[in-house]
Amino acid sequence: MRIGIIGAGHIGGTLARLLAGVGHEVVVSNSSGPERLRPLLDELDGRGQAGTPAEAAAAGEVVLLAIPFGRYRELPADELAGKVVVDATNYYERRDGPRPGGAATSSELIQQQLPGANVVKAFNTIFWQHLRDRGRPAGDPARLAVPLAGDDDEAKRTVASLIDQLGFDTVDTGTLADGGAALEPGTAPFGASLTADELRRSLHG
Repeated sequence: MRIGIIGAGHIGGTLARLLAGVGHEVVVSNSSGPERLRPLLDELDGRGQAGTPAEAAAAGEVVLLAIPFGRYRELPADELAGKVVVDATNYYERRDGPRPGGAATSSELIQQQLPGANVVKAFNTIFWQHLRDRGRPAGDPARLAVPLAGDDDEAKRTVASLIDQLGFDTVDTGTLADGGAALEPGTAPFGASLTADELRRSLHG
């Protein structure tokens, strides 16, 4: 599968390495220009290339957003139409300013900005070091879970398959409204290193 990545910080860069490592082609973009991505591309063993955000969006069958939430209005909506968009962003008022959209979750706002895409919230709760280091084979009792939320079941299955390939279980928390709210900063799963059973208990505790 070809996967576009918009944002090449800790989460975006780590996912580029992991996804390339399990055989996917990645197109990575950042806000500083492709030349700044050369060290990352050198690690991808020929399975990665650099592009603009619009090029990464157009190239990917699945596109990962790993940018500061406050920049979501800059996303290339036309190129993301018809794509599964994985939202790994988090809203922080100090960084991103007053929250738009009233009670809407950050992922709902991104879905509103990208009406032609299927947005799935995932990878926003896990520390990047754990994402890098703690993938385990299926069935390992120490295997951690990555929660996800979304409004489209097929899109969630696609993202769950990628998470499984990277060595993590998934727990579906529901829609972008209810499930997305359960995954935002300050919630029980945020920053927690939990197995699937532990994560389910934290969500319902």
